[in-house]
Amino acid sequence: MKFSITYKNVDVHSVVEKSVAPHIAKLQKLLQSYTPDLVQLHGAVAKQARKEEYTFTLNLALPTGTLHCVGEGYDLSASVKNAFAELESQLKKHKSLVRHDYEWKRKRPRPGEQD
Repeated sequence: MKFSITYKNVDVHSVVEKSVAPHIAKLQKLLQSYTPDLVQLHGAVAKQARKEEYTFTLNLALPTGTLHCVGEGYDLSASVKNAFAELESQLKKHKSLVRHDYEWKRKRPRPGEQD
């Protein structure tokens, strides 16, 4: 997976890189079915000008589609955690749609129900 980060109005790069590393490792486990050269993850960290709030934006480009999510928080690590949590849920939903899991759902009636 190719990964890059853009910083806007943020001076501490090491804090972001430390908090991103375990989340990327977890994403790589979820993305094992894709060729690593075709997967691109881009993150952007921005500090709001008038507030003490950080925004972390993620774009994940896959061969089957593109996922986008935003995490906001008053702490850098909190915004990173929120963004990756949203991205993981979107990725799981995207993979289930690609696999057509909804077609394999059982359509049997429950015991006691009649048509």
